[in-house]
Amino acid sequence: MTINTKLTYDVRDYGAVADGTTNDGPAIQTAIDEATANGGGRVVLAGGTFLAGTIKLKSNVTLEVSESATLLASPDINDYAADVHHNRYRNEKALDRCFIYAEDQHDFALVGRGMIDGNASAFPNEGSIYRPMMIRMLRCRNVHVENLRLYEAAAWTTAFLDSEYLWIHGLDIKNDKRYNGDGLDFDGSAHVFISDCYVRGTDDNFCLQSSSKDYPVHDVHVTNCEFSGVCAGIRIGLKSIGDIYNVSISNCTLNRVWREGIKLECTEGGSISDISISNIVMRDVTRPIFAVLNNRFELDDYGTSVELDRMPEIGTMARISISNLIATDDGEMEHVHRRFTDDVMGEPRFAGIRFDAADGHPIEDVTLDNVRYTFIGGVKLADIPPLDEYPRLVDKLAEPDVKSSENYWPDWSRTAFMDLRNVHGLELNRIRLRSIRPDERPAVLLDGCAMVADPDVTVDGKRMD
Repeated sequence: MTINTKLTYDVRDYGAVADGTTNDGPAIQTAIDEATANGGGRVVLAGGTFLAGTIKLKSNVTLEVSESATLLASPDINDYAADVHHNRYRNEKALDRCFIYAEDQHDFALVGRGMIDGNASAFPNEGSIYRPMMIRMLRCRNVHVENLRLYEAAAWTTAFLDSEYLWIHGLDIKNDKRYNGDGLDFDGSAHVFISDCYVRGTDDNFCLQSSSKDYPVHDVHVTNCEFSGVCAGIRIGLKSIGDIYNVSISNCTLNRVWREGIKLECTEGGSISDISISNIVMRDVTRPIFAVLNNRFELDDYGTSVELDRMPEIGTMARISISNLIATDDGEMEHVHRRFTDDVMGEPRFAGIRFDAADGHPIEDVTLDNVRYTFIGGVKLADIPPLDEYPRLVDKLAEPDVKSSENYWPDWSRTAFMDLRNVHGLELNRIRLRSIRPDERPAVLLDGCAMVADPDVTVDGKRMD
């Protein structure tokens, strides 16, 4: 057995110069490897900017970026290793490379009060094929990522894949320069503990996904976080080949999210169940809640799982509880909101709370309790097609002119507040809905729903029968 007599490793002792231009990656990796060989320890970056390509984390080693240090991603794609797994979205090979990587490692940490800078400006949305993710971990366990500033990733900030026992705490994530600006992404991971994080980005802030039946996602805990983003604040699913269950999310705020606040998508044959979301406050979120149960497969389009090679059977969604939610629009929500210059993400006619399930495959056992939703309103019937021409999303999948991957079509809602279809075991309790400006659409529509009790819904101060 090797006994480590040197618990701290200063990367300067291994040749790092921290001038922001010299590649310090080899020195950092040598320090990590030596600590591993000696049984573990703490590798410290302090006093300067350490530029590097791919760094591989190892078991029993803590990489610490101290308050006085910045770990800067190299602008040269040749400094990034190719053997770092891959992005699991079909046709997104541009995101295969990554900055910080770990595979089949255990009992290690990435911590500090310093900054990890993804150098997004060096990797434009167009041009080079590659935009490296900041952090990717594959089949790892007992991992701590704490207290760092993770800024300007060139693609996703994090991807935790098929891993377990993950503690994520106190992160400040700002990723709003490039497409695919995700914050915290977990695929096939279990026993996850997330707290006290701030996430701002151009895509999903927090995301749970399942690419395999071999790695179900379960026992996930999220609390005391703030999310601000373009696509979704809290996303569960889309990639849903396997199961996602036992998820508790509480005490979070969402600010300026231009698409969905809470998004549940079971679309690839798996199951999403036993989800509790409570004590959530939203400000200027276009669509507070969105849930869909259908199937999807688009071989040559973005968004389909690499692991999916056929149209799946429709899965299941059940036992969803969303309680103590306040969503409030300000005057800002009168406008159309875009990602960058031309990618429309949300506008008033797109807003509302929506559940939609395929015929014969209802979403089961849903409780919405103590929900207060103040919507900007102002949509006129002339702004949308006739309500009797409203297409069911799940029925459009068979039509050749509609992409099956497009869960956001149509880009308008037939109701001002709530459109719930094919939900069985539905309980609506203490729902308070208010519009700032008059809206000509129906306030609430329940289509193919089976209630467990008379709904307690108030619209603009009047109880709805």
